[in-house]
Amino acid sequence: MSDNKKHHFSSGWGFVLSAVGSAVGMANVWGFPAKMGSNGGGAFLLAYLFFIMLFGTVGLSAEYAVGRRARTGTLGSYEMAWATRKRTLGRAGGLLGWLPLAGSMCIALGYAVIIAYVLKAFAASVGGSLMRVDPQPWFESFSLSDYSVVPFHVIVVVGTLLTLLLGAKSIERSNKIMMPLFFIIFLILAVRVAFLPGAVEGYRYMFTPRWADLLNPMVWIWAMGQAFFSLSITGSGMIVYGAYLSPEEDVVSLAKRTALFDTIAALVAALVIIPACFAYGLDVGSGPSLLFVTLPHILQDIPLGRLFAIILYTAMVFAGVSSLQNMFEAVGESLLHRFPRLDRKAVLALLCVICLGLGLNMEPIFKWGPWMDIVSIYIIPIGATLGAVSWFWVMKRDALTDEISKGAKKPAGRLWYSVGRYLYVPCAVVLCCVALFLKVAF
Repeated sequence: MSDNKKHHFSSGWGFVLSAVGSAVGMANVWGFPAKMGSNGGGAFLLAYLFFIMLFGTVGLSAEYAVGRRARTGTLGSYEMAWATRKRTLGRAGGLLGWLPLAGSMCIALGYAVIIAYVLKAFAASVGGSLMRVDPQPWFESFSLSDYSVVPFHVIVVVGTLLTLLLGAKSIERSNKIMMPLFFIIFLILAVRVAFLPGAVEGYRYMFTPRWADLLNPMVWIWAMGQAFFSLSITGSGMIVYGAYLSPEEDVVSLAKRTALFDTIAALVAALVIIPACFAYGLDVGSGPSLLFVTLPHILQDIPLGRLFAIILYTAMVFAGVSSLQNMFEAVGESLLHRFPRLDRKAVLALLCVICLGLGLNMEPIFKWGPWMDIVSIYIIPIGATLGAVSWFWVMKRDALTDEISKGAKKPAGRLWYSVGRYLYVPCAVVLCCVALFLKVAF
């Protein structure tokens, strides 16, 4: 057990804000609006809400419970889960855990780059240059060039790792500031966008489902993938936050609250981006360029645009850093568990060097995109599937349900476990198979 186990979240709400901070990120700010915009709008939303309820209640709570029982991160949790079946299987489980753990580190490498881009946009907003440039050439000037955001990249990586020095305590303190500000900022922007001419068409698209779209299997597949990614259910990241929970906390209730606030964050971001795109006749499914081309066009054309630009990019920096915290913490805690003689500061310094050294080679977004495609198509679905199978098919049922029931006013019982085993796990397997098939086929 590493020294940082002395540091626990001080309250359930502190934990929820930290977990929401991990879940809320680029998947909410541009991923959700872009996927919703290109997959049927209201129909996608219905499918997405179904999977959020399922994954939040079962998958996320299982990862919290496994982490709390193991009192450590990814590697130790897989080892513990497999050892409940048979002691000699623990070693195999520990080895298996390296794959989802690698997924967390791989995501962090690319994620730090895109946050550096956002920080550059924030700096341009503060300086006022963003209000005067042509967004497309401005974006291409650094997105297609090597080593174009190095200072911002260093600030993001070093700054994030400094917030992790005290483990759960510093994670909780920073997210108690960042997450409320994120919601306030996006609510302000959503109110402003509501007054744009033509915004009402965006609301109609978001909340009026075309029922025929629900017959399209790909709408459900994309919604399922977005739910997995948005809740950070990767078989790794949320385990480490569970390790910092006290036995008195109700993990199912905490998971539901995490899912609720993550969904609110996604919807608020969509209420900013989708109506604005409809108002200006822009493509809502344009991905990263939403942040650096589409939104600057809008901000340049509205009163107090510079102020709103500063507010917007501040919120996105907060969302990105809070997610990056979780990725680094998952890797750092597992390394401390595997190599107990290591010092926490030394491990964080090592992660800083690795992230900067490898991440700098991905700075142009045309390199970052394919890298993140590989991670999201292969490593994340496989990691999520390995976790789901490990918790509900390998780990002994009593070991999991006993941990789930700790601190609960009403024990989860057999229904919770059956939903996890016979509905949640098949969803993870289907997503993994479809993702691999799509990559091979196209």
